[in-house]
Amino acid sequence: MGRATVLACLVTSSVLSLALAAPAQAASIDYVALGDSYSSGVGAPGQSGTCLRSNNAYGPKWAAANSPASFQFLACSGATTDDVVRTQAPAIRAGADLISITIGGNDAGFAPTIVTCLTSSDSACANKVNQGKTYVANTLPGKLDAAYSAIRAKAPDARVVVLSYPLMFDTAALICEMSTAKRRAINDGARVLDEMIKQRAEAAGFVYSEVRDEFTGHGVCSSRPWLNGLTIIPPQNSYHPNSSGYTSGYLPALTGAAG
Repeated sequence: MGRATVLACLVTSSVLSLALAAPAQAASIDYVALGDSYSSGVGAPGQSGTCLRSNNAYGPKWAAANSPASFQFLACSGATTDDVVRTQAPAIRAGADLISITIGGNDAGFAPTIVTCLTSSDSACANKVNQGKTYVANTLPGKLDAAYSAIRAKAPDARVVVLSYPLMFDTAALICEMSTAKRRAINDGARVLDEMIKQRAEAAGFVYSEVRDEFTGHGVCSSRPWLNGLTIIPPQNSYHPNSSGYTSGYLPALTGAAG
């Protein structure tokens, strides 16, 4: 066998080993998806039950692509950090290896802020966003710490990936259901929220995964939005990721951080 042939065989063997390693590794992982509506899949098709869970959410999509040993889908629309402490973390089965979560948006007043900004003036919107920022600075850190501690207590050896929220709006679009001032205020509130989530996640020893880069250019009112704007049927889809947002935004962010 010539030298070139031997080298080709070694390269082929190495490639095959790498190709087989990922599924084999994933097959031994017990994966749990926690969190709020951005984890349960609100905004995408196929929502069901009181928690509005969808198989088009990033958690089920990761599970479908990687075939883990087990998959628990515990995320629930409307969930807060208190819900993680009271119901989601206690339900984590022993032996969890990988956990993903988005949490904190509902604590900071996501829905009331959107309603205020849709129905009131620019100044009223800014004031509501500033209220949320105050909560994020003064109250949310302790809430996040409690939620993260509850997760760690149930899964001491798990790799926990905490995903951020995207910036909601394209602020350059000329036509949108909200003014440029409102869009900028809401995006700034999201930045402040993400920064606090990052700080507390890293303090807990968790992996923080930022999704804002994936969603760049795909905000509400952009030419190719990965987030829904105001929707009437069903109303809960408003200002949540659509199928593209979960598939091309959140899923790569989780995949890259899952290790």
